[in-house]
Amino acid sequence: MSYPTIKGASYILVHAPDMVLNNGTTQTTEKYLHPDSEYLKNLPSHLRTYEEAVNYLPNQVYIGNHHPDELRKYEQPWHDKKIEGATREGRFGEIMPQDEFIGMMKIVDSFDLVKLSVEFTKDVKAKLIKHPLITDEMVANLKQGETLSDIEGLIQEHGAEGLFFNGKLVGCVKRAHDVDQNLNAHVLFENLVSKASGVLAALHLLDKNDIIPDEIDYVIECSEEACGDMNQRGGGNFSKAIAEVAGLINASGSDIRGFCAAPIHSIISAASLVKAGTFKKVMIVSGGSTAKLGMNGKDHVKKDLPILEDVIGGFAMVIAENDGENPILRTDLVGKHNVGTGSSPQAVITSLVTDPLDRGNLKITDIDKFSVEMQNPDVTKPAGAGDVPNANYKMIAALGVKRGELERSGINDFILNHGMEGWAPTQGHIPSGVPYIGFGREDILKGKIDKAMIIGKGSLFLGRMTNLFDGASIVMEKNPGNIQEEKGVSEEEIRRLVAEAMRDFASHLLKD
Repeated sequence: MSYPTIKGASYILVHAPDMVLNNGTTQTTEKYLHPDSEYLKNLPSHLRTYEEAVNYLPNQVYIGNHHPDELRKYEQPWHDKKIEGATREGRFGEIMPQDEFIGMMKIVDSFDLVKLSVEFTKDVKAKLIKHPLITDEMVANLKQGETLSDIEGLIQEHGAEGLFFNGKLVGCVKRAHDVDQNLNAHVLFENLVSKASGVLAALHLLDKNDIIPDEIDYVIECSEEACGDMNQRGGGNFSKAIAEVAGLINASGSDIRGFCAAPIHSIISAASLVKAGTFKKVMIVSGGSTAKLGMNGKDHVKKDLPILEDVIGGFAMVIAENDGENPILRTDLVGKHNVGTGSSPQAVITSLVTDPLDRGNLKITDIDKFSVEMQNPDVTKPAGAGDVPNANYKMIAALGVKRGELERSGINDFILNHGMEGWAPTQGHIPSGVPYIGFGREDILKGKIDKAMIIGKGSLFLGRMTNLFDGASIVMEKNPGNIQEEKGVSEEEIRRLVAEAMRDFASHLLKD
């Protein structure tokens, strides 16, 4: 059986402290309910500088400059430890500063909804023109800018959402309709952020993996945002919007939504499309979320910690036909959380981990690395949510003990050898299994591991349409190196069948 392969992956972050203050749901809700709260007064002094965000170890891991294994060399917490040699550029992507990203929001704006001041436009244009992935045509979309008084008028009189940099108003996002709440400035702001960060991830994917844009046949976008209007609130289509800016002229695409589990559903769908021969190269891409910026900010400020949820995440990957080299995706070893599974930890882990392994006659210990919900414990532990990856590994290990595949005394060693410390920002879908795919691909190609399982989970009940939980998984493993052409019948077999048919026909004629 010839399986599809992971051809490459990219990961980007955007430092967005002003968006923490003005667009994160925790902060906007607090401003509405308690505008004079101590939290809001103390919040600005807990924001990190761009340099501090770049020098943060989990962020450097996310963009590929440090391997996840290196996290264990540093005692937690990590936020007070400066990393020597930290850079904006990474093997998988970059950490973009906020002003350049605001410029990106204007670049990807197809309906002139983003208005930037003349002065800010001039400054950011000078920076983006030097960016190796931003073309002159993209920079031209910045235009000349608007007067600050016109921008203030749009905010005060027409419901526009302000864009800030270093605490100063530098632009706004206009609403696109007078009465349609799905096209108000707040929703469009979120969607433009998701689109812009998705575009940045797509550009890095193409660049870092030498992928020819014209060869991408299909794009699947899997963020947690939804674009549409009052007649189709989540109609889409982020995928084609991103593909257009990234120059994927031969691609079509669609969006997949499933809360945090959407990336794994997208991988399964893309792998199946390639396996079926429907498309040869499928890009999966996702931008990030402003809503989740500073999501646990109250707990962080209360404990005198910096706001660590100050980055917008993004990622992209390409799934392609088997080339005999890149790691394969085992489409026959897919885990899924069925409607009747239930939501107990044991039921969830069984459906996502051991059910697919049983189909391949594999044990839990046959998987070298499990990539689960890779949330950064620096963020979650102070907020009372504990170490999320570690909790997942304990559940997997416990199930291994129950199945007789692991001794109870070996649980800690199992977590150490088959698990990892979390490093991804808490952007919902961003930590859900996919942060390791770039590293996993490299680890397999280098012979460090043979098999990895990528696991995503989703909280469907948040949409108030069902109480169900969700999840999916897939196994990524070393390419055996032999590409088997899957033709229904080989040419040799066809010749044999034709010869037999001719003999039967001749025999029938002789009898007659």
